[in-house]
Amino acid sequence: MTTPESALPIRADLRGRPIVLRLRQPDDQIANLETEWDAWPEDLLPGSGDPTLCRLALEYDGVVVGTMSWHATDYGPTQGSRAWNIGIALAPDHRGLGIGSAAQRLLAEHLLMFSARVEATTDVSNITEQRALESAGFTREGVLRAAQHRADDVHHDLVIYSLIRNDLVGGA
Repeated sequence: MTTPESALPIRADLRGRPIVLRLRQPDDQIANLETEWDAWPEDLLPGSGDPTLCRLALEYDGVVVGTMSWHATDYGPTQGSRAWNIGIALAPDHRGLGIGSAAQRLLAEHLLMFSARVEATTDVSNITEQRALESAGFTREGVLRAAQHRADDVHHDLVIYSLIRNDLVGGA
């Protein structure tokens, strides 16, 4: 059976330069990337035994410029009710160049081969990421109140976005 992980890496071009999404390796170095998720000891890498979480390295023009991930969100007891929730962390010096939007669209299209729905959430104050998701073709659905507990010991509100298979040309 083909799984999203077995169909990696994903390659495309962005303005004539290669963009690659591949499995993240423990020794990957991501310059200037600060994210609380990478620091938490319970953070999982591929091979950790959790089949519903995958961590990726995001390469642009041959350099690892960020990380991406997906995890399962189940809306019912059947496989057909599974959606994939994606996330991204991009090094500050590579933000604002369209890399994040392109990578999120690329990953969403990949995951839509395995599910009818891909979603992403971001903090209500993260307007830049909200614009990036909209640029990638995601639709804003609403606010999830007190949905995410973080290292600051506060539950944060999130905005949820989705891209569904029917949003793609021809629904495929």
